[in-house]
Amino acid sequence: MTTSRPFLLLIVAPLAFTAVIGAVIFGNQALSSNKVDDEIRQAIAAELATSASVELTQLQEVQYGYGVCGLYQTAESDKGLASFFYDTTNHRLILDVNSRAYTANCGLSSVC
Repeated sequence: MTTSRPFLLLIVAPLAFTAVIGAVIFGNQALSSNKVDDEIRQAIAAELATSASVELTQLQEVQYGYGVCGLYQTAESDKGLASFFYDTTNHRLILDVNSRAYTANCGLSSVC
């Protein structure tokens, strides 16, 4: 019994600790991205004054994760996809593709 105790303390405990820390970090990242997607959907629905569901596609993080560019479409819209930029730090939504904030952060290559 005395030989298995160092094995537990030196091998098993650090591996278990590392696995728990990894699960916390990657789990937090997954929850964080879902939270941002929901914030974007709510902001688009509020801006368009609609209660229809909003579908997001081709999302791309810009400004080292401080902004998100992408395309959206509402369920009740007969038109195609429309572009948007969402500033995650200020929680600001830009739907005008000719605005300075959109053109500075989202280029044609970011949605193609």
